[in-house]
Amino acid sequence: MKFPLFKTLVAAGTLALICSCSEDTVSRVNHEVKGNYVVADTSYVYTDKNNNVYLISSIGIVSDTNGVQVGLANIAEGYIIDNSTNVIASGINFSKLEKVSPTKVTGDGWLLNMGANYIVYETGYVCDAQGNTVGVFVPTAGTTGNIVGLDGATLLVEGLDLSTLKRVSANVGGETPMSSGTIITSSGSNPGISSANNPGISSASNPGTSSAVVRSSSSSAKSSSSSAAQSSSSTGGNGSCPTIKYVNGGASGSGFASRYWDCCKPSCSWNENAGGNLAKQCDNRGNLINDPGSQSMCNGGNAGACVSQIPFTINGCTTYGFAFAAVPASNGGKCGHCYELTFTGEGHYNSTNANTKKLKTEGKKLIVMASNVGTDVAQGQFDVMIPGGGFGIFDGCSNRMGWGSQGEQYGGLLSQCEKSSNYNAGKYKSCLTEKCNSSFANDPVAKEGCLFLANWMNSAGNPEHTYKEVECPDVLKQKY
Repeated sequence: MKFPLFKTLVAAGTLALICSCSEDTVSRVNHEVKGNYVVADTSYVYTDKNNNVYLISSIGIVSDTNGVQVGLANIAEGYIIDNSTNVIASGINFSKLEKVSPTKVTGDGWLLNMGANYIVYETGYVCDAQGNTVGVFVPTAGTTGNIVGLDGATLLVEGLDLSTLKRVSANVGGETPMSSGTIITSSGSNPGISSANNPGISSASNPGTSSAVVRSSSSSAKSSSSSAAQSSSSTGGNGSCPTIKYVNGGASGSGFASRYWDCCKPSCSWNENAGGNLAKQCDNRGNLINDPGSQSMCNGGNAGACVSQIPFTINGCTTYGFAFAAVPASNGGKCGHCYELTFTGEGHYNSTNANTKKLKTEGKKLIVMASNVGTDVAQGQFDVMIPGGGFGIFDGCSNRMGWGSQGEQYGGLLSQCEKSSNYNAGKYKSCLTEKCNSSFANDPVAKEGCLFLANWMNSAGNPEHTYKEVECPDVLKQKY
């Protein structure tokens, strides 16, 4: 594929693309080179015997070269499993694999590679791999245009056809340059860039500026910490409950609440994933670890989830419970965003029983804050962090925390109670209470978190819910 001619190479503050180009040079992009991989975290590049290329993040998330998550890796043990937990590669020495550096992508756009990665956003702005704005794409006809410097005059790339480039979507949080409007449409209709929307761009160099297309920012979900105008609707709770405000244009839908506690370092404790909303991490004694680069317990390191992030309630507030949760990795994680879960009275894997129904009749709502991601977490699912909730794929707890049995790998202590009682929901609470007291006899904080499932959640397994994105209350932000 041919790439456009470089007319000018400029210094810092504009596109300092890494190539030796002259006015008679046409560069081609090799889609197999490392620089063309778009990853949010410094990642290993592994090629199997069938020439399938896998990208493995530092926390073990495995993706193909298109960014689709296909499995998980145990870096310490040297193997990769697919999404069905089948081993697809083993005996890997990760220390000998090549690595690819992250490219920060905060919105929809196109990947431009000229020895290094650049993102051409739909807003028209062009950023380097670190997210610094270095230029602007100026359409001339259809999907073709030029990249000019931020001064509006310096021509950097001429005749670039966006339709020949790879499409990319956000892989981290953060604001896309001029995120309130879409100037370049994916359909190929590019009427021009308005100088009013793009300071520093001369209207004389932008034919068709009067017909620029701008999409309202209300079509995009806002950060939970956004200062944008919020919906007038809010719920006040009862007693000393915090006022919960819905995010205007925020995410909403339906799903179910599962549970886990694997002691691994949360995805949102890595700078590369947090998008400015860095979650706390602790050692096995509950001491805070301040180094975002510290390795996870699940990869042989000492960093893990803080037990202080157990689910909790507030005295005098019976309506709301508060917790942290893993959200689908497929939507970028949304670290630090919060959601209100309203229970429907139904169970996801079984018919309605008295336990799940009681959540609805009591009007209980759970406010969760995203602190982790899961490749096995479905859209609408919130995998709530509950000690004794089960390890899932990884186990960083055994031989580190001094806890007793954690029950079933998936579902933990409650799943054990369900099976032992032959799924008699009336026996779940007493069974789970006994197991929480036994397994966490030496850890009163973790035990309190385990008992949250037995008491506040009525020992309801995988209750279904509707959800709405909300502004994060201070009681969660202080623990995050």
